[in-house]
Amino acid sequence: MNESRVPTQQYVARLSLTDFRCIESLDIELGTGITVIQGDNGQGKTSLLEAVGWPARASSLRNVGDSMVVRAGCDVAIVRSEIIDGDRHQSFEAEIRAAGRNRMLVNRQPVQRIRDLHGLLRATIFAPDDLQLVKGSPAIRRTYIDDLLEGLAPRYAAALHDFERILKQRNALLKQIARDRSALATLTAFDEQLVTASSEIIRGRIRLLDRLSDPVTEHYQALGEGDEVSIAYRAEWNDDQCLCVSDIDAITDLLWEAVRRRHSQELDRQVGLVGPHRDDLVLRLHGLEARTQASQGEQRSFALAMRLAGHSVLTEILGAAPVLLLDDVFSELDVRRAAALVQLLPVGQTVLTSATRIPNGVHVERVLEMRSGRIVVS
Repeated sequence: MNESRVPTQQYVARLSLTDFRCIESLDIELGTGITVIQGDNGQGKTSLLEAVGWPARASSLRNVGDSMVVRAGCDVAIVRSEIIDGDRHQSFEAEIRAAGRNRMLVNRQPVQRIRDLHGLLRATIFAPDDLQLVKGSPAIRRTYIDDLLEGLAPRYAAALHDFERILKQRNALLKQIARDRSALATLTAFDEQLVTASSEIIRGRIRLLDRLSDPVTEHYQALGEGDEVSIAYRAEWNDDQCLCVSDIDAITDLLWEAVRRRHSQELDRQVGLVGPHRDDLVLRLHGLEARTQASQGEQRSFALAMRLAGHSVLTEILGAAPVLLLDDVFSELDVRRAAALVQLLPVGQTVLTSATRIPNGVHVERVLEMRSGRIVVS
């Protein structure tokens, strides 16, 4: 364990659940250090981890719809958390409905918008499917960088929300123009909105990626890999050219140029072709794209390095580490990489699930055994 890292000032002290996934009822206290949730597969370990992280963004860290977390045969799942943040004690409650609108309270006061939860709880999750960060579609890598951005500042959550709304409305207009060319005059106003929202998001992504670059390399090499890795920002709308911090002042002009250049294509296809929704992070290992050229072990180390780097950058910028959630990560690693990851675990609250033995060197504060959606304290 690296004791030189910044200790967390934020943690989940208590968690109560009702009808959440396979969990009928549960009420537990969590330590400020490492809590291990052990049990066979299918006992509810990942569901519990999912509930710990729920206040971080009022949705599943597993990227599934809200209805999926309501226990079969029930209408509502309830998550209650007590969150300690320095000297502040805050309460969170969510009523997650199988159908209809969810209800959320912070300190017993209604929360109307998800972005109003910003800073209540920050969480970093490591999961077996993190391999898809390297192997998967560009959308997975966009989600990675955007989640970090939203963790840093609520304005990025607002910008992403605005962009999605503008893109949807603009796409509808493109379809309308195909039927009625007189609607073409309205497109200019939507172009301006699109460029404004896109510029904010892309500039934020590029700045953050520049900040992540060195930590990703450091963590990758600390995991026992000797090769150089890099991450670049590829803008599909800019003829697949990669952008960096030196391009930031030119982003708006480049977007306008792309919008004008692709108008005819957009009108033909009736869909927006310019914006951050088409971009990708290009991951390279010794100069080659890791998605296709790296071994699975190297890809897994790259994904771990990205998660660790994101965690450390958020800690550095915000002054407090996010809660760390590790879902059966060690079972996917060989002995060498597992031992290296143990040395890289930061100080702070960590909740870790495992169906197997925990590697040597993990300093466990509490062990909770899970059986059929119930906790047995050992």
